[in-house]
Amino acid sequence: MGGHIMSGKAISAKAAVSVAALLAAAPALAQDRGITSTIYGTPGLLEMPVALSAPEGNLSATVTFLPGQTIGTLTFQVTDRLSTSYRIAATQDFSLPGNPVESTYVDRSFDLRYRLLDEGQYRPSVSVGFQDVFGTGQFGAEYIVASKTFGDSLRVTAGLGWGRFGTLDGISNPLGADYETRPQGDDVDPWEQYFRGDMALFGGVEYSLADNWTIKAEYSSDTSERETALGLVERDSPLNFGLAWTPLPGVQVGASYLYGNTFGLMATVTMNPNERPMGAGIESAPVPVAVRPVAARTGAWDRTAMPEATVARALSRALTAEGIVLTDLELTDTTARVRYINTRYRAEAQAMGRVARILTQGLPPSIELITLEPTSQGIPMSAVTLRRTDLEALETVSGGTEALLARAVFADAGPRSGLTPATPGADRFEWGLAPYVGLVDGNGDPDSDAGLSLNGGAELSASYAIMPNLVLSGAVRQQLVNTASDAVFVADDDAELYPVRRNAPLYAQEGTTTIPTLTLAHFGRPAPNLYSRLTAGLLEPMYGGISTELLYKPVSSNFGVGAELNYVVQRDFDGQFAFRDYEVLTGHGSVYYQFDTGFYGQIDVGRYLAGDWGATLTLDRTFENGWRVGASATLTETTFDDMSEGIDYGVRITVPVDFVLGRPTQRDLSTSLGASTRDDGQRLVVDGRLYDVVRDGHRDALEDGWGRFWR
Repeated sequence: MGGHIMSGKAISAKAAVSVAALLAAAPALAQDRGITSTIYGTPGLLEMPVALSAPEGNLSATVTFLPGQTIGTLTFQVTDRLSTSYRIAATQDFSLPGNPVESTYVDRSFDLRYRLLDEGQYRPSVSVGFQDVFGTGQFGAEYIVASKTFGDSLRVTAGLGWGRFGTLDGISNPLGADYETRPQGDDVDPWEQYFRGDMALFGGVEYSLADNWTIKAEYSSDTSERETALGLVERDSPLNFGLAWTPLPGVQVGASYLYGNTFGLMATVTMNPNERPMGAGIESAPVPVAVRPVAARTGAWDRTAMPEATVARALSRALTAEGIVLTDLELTDTTARVRYINTRYRAEAQAMGRVARILTQGLPPSIELITLEPTSQGIPMSAVTLRRTDLEALETVSGGTEALLARAVFADAGPRSGLTPATPGADRFEWGLAPYVGLVDGNGDPDSDAGLSLNGGAELSASYAIMPNLVLSGAVRQQLVNTASDAVFVADDDAELYPVRRNAPLYAQEGTTTIPTLTLAHFGRPAPNLYSRLTAGLLEPMYGGISTELLYKPVSSNFGVGAELNYVVQRDFDGQFAFRDYEVLTGHGSVYYQFDTGFYGQIDVGRYLAGDWGATLTLDRTFENGWRVGASATLTETTFDDMSEGIDYGVRITVPVDFVLGRPTQRDLSTSLGASTRDDGQRLVVDGRLYDVVRDGHRDALEDGWGRFWR
């Protein structure tokens, strides 16, 4: 459960840079002027926390620079009361007790905080927190803290700390004899330490000099025991002082004077997915709903005056102008079933609204029932049936959006029979040329000087839809810049786990002209509510083979169940068509659940790339504007072995481009922070996993985006 030297750190530096890029790409938004950050990137004083919570949805990135140490933290206010932090810290000449000192020790840690009480006229706000809850324990601490605001400028904080926060003038633990000693050692699970050992008092004050200036002072109960023992820190005083400046909304810069002898600098960028910078957006207005004369609604369809082929061509042209491809059509005198591909709008509900409006303009007046079947990867995702009279009556009335949703009928998509292919509205062949850049971590071999390396160049990608649900796709990369050198091959050496990821630096060092992916993928719907995928080829830069998947997901159900089975072989380091002598059968059973509060959960249980068995728990928060922020934790049969790094946890962020630009687009900016060069708990990376393919067209996602139906 130890950390890593810089040449072998377990974090993804590429992802760390990507997080900064994401926050830079989206405008910084205003934050509560009373919230400042600790050096650990959490709401607080300087080292010590406060009981304050950021507004729900706030996402902040903090970088702290201290002598011999750099700390980067991503903090997310998950709910009004619950917040989490993901931290990466690089400390020079550091090690945990019982381990050799490393030139640069890199540690990942994860925090949880919950606000128990809100502040009242006489009552302080109270929070409980866990710092470094699953990690190595470098920053391990627990605390209960109370904060009270006086007037508009002064806030006072006092708290009780355990672990790292209980090392200065600690007092006996009042929780009982079982809590008097805090167990230590590699064989101790993190939860065995919570609220154990000595307890100490801490506190501090914050004073706002103006709207954008805050001064802070604290009494810290952290003695930096390990850092002091290694001679890295000399604490002359428990008093710390700091200054925070907010030059722009959502941007905070701070300076600190710590331990009576040390200066530090920090910067925080904050944004909130609930606050859209472009307001309602700047997309073009949709066509209005065409209202039929009452007499025309009961008349017969004159197919001589209005041939079906003419109707289909006109609809196809109108939909193409909206970025929607009409693929199939079934028309009777009173019903229409329309199957289409949305290529423009992030929210399927908005695309559905555009389709419905155009259909009222182009369908014969006798048609009353309209069934819309959005498709993805050639799979019809759902069937939503609307009455044309409802569209005509509810377009402009107050409450019309909610009323239309209540009257809509959601079901599984209908069979292929009865549908007539429409005039093709999009090319089957797509291609793109773009630059790529990446940062690669070292592999942890002590004989290697390979540390953080940069590589970049040009990527040519292309895909061809042989059929709507049979797609050939791939990419070619030409490396133009590469600073990787001296990466050492990590051999099997009869280790418990084969090095399935630790040789990642060699792929960057030896691959100049590479084929990261080249696959043939087939998507299907073999039965109602059942979806299938078969993908073969070069699945990802490090593995090739065959990946199969089944997903059972009823359209109106919150639950989904899936199974994936893969047979893969490790690719050679040159990134082309050669393979190494390692093959593995890997796969997982998965359960998916969409909560009504915007949260989505997933549990995957099965066998990972190194042959280890375990489970991964994922929890995502999805916002109505397309933002997704999530976290995952993986435990395998080797998680708590001596050579393991403990629980593998990470975070991921997706920012829709239309949030930034205000124009409709399905593109997004995504990144993840997690282990990239460890071998346990590593899953195959493959495009087109079924739940991600179909979820946006199912009832939960359509209801979440229904507010955009008339947009």
